[in-house]
Amino acid sequence: MVQHPEVLWAQRSSETDAAKNIVYLTVNLPDIQESTLKYNLTPTSISFEAKAGSEQPREYKFDLDFFGEVIPEESSSKFSSRSFKVILRKKELTLEYWPRLTKEKVRNAFLKTDFEKWVDEDEQEGAAEVEEDEGFSGFPPGGPGGMGGMGGMGGMGGMGGLGGLGGMGGMGGGMEGMDIEKLMAQMAANQGSSSGQAADDDDGDDSDDDGPPPLEDAEPSK
Repeated sequence: MVQHPEVLWAQRSSETDAAKNIVYLTVNLPDIQESTLKYNLTPTSISFEAKAGSEQPREYKFDLDFFGEVIPEESSSKFSSRSFKVILRKKELTLEYWPRLTKEKVRNAFLKTDFEKWVDEDEQEGAAEVEEDEGFSGFPPGGPGGMGGMGGMGGMGGMGGLGGLGGMGGMGGGMEGMDIEKLMAQMAANQGSSSGQAADDDDGDDSDDDGPPPLEDAEPSK
């Protein structure tokens, strides 16, 4: 037996901005079998048909004639495991809301107002916009590819020579009045000294690799 799915709807209107002159349509139907999903959108109507259910799939279907015309090629749809969503672009730009979704003034038990998206006609200005990508993950502005430039940080390996910064102890008076040019010159000199010391160490023995002497041997006997 074919059943009607729950269909929720809300709308926005504008006489100047087509992107805000829309109808939100949501078919609440968990576990839709995507392979069975069929829908057709025309300027005056929409039809939907699909099977849903994980254990015992059932067939669902509905047809609706719109109160006004829409633009199919400027409308969009979105499928998920919980619902099927459609954003309809109204053809006529006007501030007035459609008095109802359907052409005929009849009661459809499966058709309900989407109160999560609904905003009264006179309260549209300043109302929060509905996120069209709700339920989907997106990339941050610029895309993650832009982060690839951070690979250049590999050159930081050369920072090992900064060990010579110990000479900065002469700054004891604090950072105030610090001469940046002198500091950079001192850092360059220290780094060169450190590099030369490393070369001398390569010619010596491996005693430095054994670490500091035991504490009791570090002090001379009295």
